[in-house]
Amino acid sequence: MTNGQFKVIAGIDTHADTHHVALITDYGKHLGDRKFLAVGSGYREIAAYLTSFGPVTAVGVEGTGSYGAELARVLAEHGFSIREVNRPNRAERRLRGKSDPLDAYQAAESVLADRGTSTPKARDGYVEALRVLRTARTSAMKARTALLNQISGVLTSAPDEVRAKYRGMTSEARVKAMVVSRPSGDPADPVVATLMTLKRMGARHRFLSEEIDETDAALAAIVSTYAPELLDVNGVGTVVASQLLVTFGDNPERMVSEGAFAALAGVAPVPASSGKTRRHRLSRGGDRQANSSLYRIVVVRMSTDARTRAYVAKRTEDGLSKKDIIRCLKRYVAREIFHVMQNPRPAPLTNDLRTLRLELGLTQVIVAAALGTWPATISRIEHGKSRDREAIARYRTWVEEQSHESN
Repeated sequence: MTNGQFKVIAGIDTHADTHHVALITDYGKHLGDRKFLAVGSGYREIAAYLTSFGPVTAVGVEGTGSYGAELARVLAEHGFSIREVNRPNRAERRLRGKSDPLDAYQAAESVLADRGTSTPKARDGYVEALRVLRTARTSAMKARTALLNQISGVLTSAPDEVRAKYRGMTSEARVKAMVVSRPSGDPADPVVATLMTLKRMGARHRFLSEEIDETDAALAAIVSTYAPELLDVNGVGTVVASQLLVTFGDNPERMVSEGAFAALAGVAPVPASSGKTRRHRLSRGGDRQANSSLYRIVVVRMSTDARTRAYVAKRTEDGLSKKDIIRCLKRYVAREIFHVMQNPRPAPLTNDLRTLRLELGLTQVIVAAALGTWPATISRIEHGKSRDREAIARYRTWVEEQSHESN
């Protein structure tokens, strides 16, 4: 059989040091497999090996978000169609065994059968930068929370003269007092040792807080530059927006429908019917960080958005529990987020509002009182820092009415 009579499908089992490549035909026949080093030269050798038997229709790669990330990027640059392949389930592995060649062949067969495959994230744009920054932020947040718990633990068992010094303070005030303290004396004295430990913990807390603030500023700059329309959504801030962007990836077109995004975020009900019983159950899968972000949006809306509060009241009268109502709202929010990501709208212009206000001789306090809001909100709108379309529209309508009346 000549190369022109069949097409080739590849499967790659990725590891930290080596990658194993297996090739099959488009009707399932095994062509061969080889092991390559997981380095730049190895990636180039893999690209050459893939086409040694004929044209390649698709390449299934395990772990495109970890060991196979760089390999997927290199192969995509060479024009190969990359498919992310889930690892084989345990039952199948018990039946067929486990080895690098077997896993590579199974990856290729999954692509052939279109089973357990998806389009991998591109990881070559600003979303990848957000992902890396969020990794640092998450680590710092966990470390700071653990540190606060340690401080509480040290104070709980500390001598009374140490506990009295920090009694009644908030966490923030207590940390500041620890940083500026000047413990002195014999470190063998438990009181001195406790005060020295608390000072060091306070300094570490301040360092972590500064790291989080710097990371938040970097996240805000990226999100406001590349996805300002996402910040227009009620309840979405910088941290939530950055997570949703990471979930979509640098190639959001891979999300073919809002149902697919809902399933990815773990808010799509899963069929659980049997016989005459027709029902659905809550999805426990998907990206739990995205699910958490949707939950935060819902919680914000339940306390600030009039339409959401009316919906909650109606569904409560229907007999739904708060948990069930939140589940419904998360599904609705997922639909809204998907359409915003697929159909971005430009942010409303606000750079002329301050000029209009000053021409009328009005202060921010007067405008805020007329609109029933805070002067700080007016300031944020004028400086382009607010994404609240409704508030911006109300401000513009009011100031234009004042301008017409003065004329």
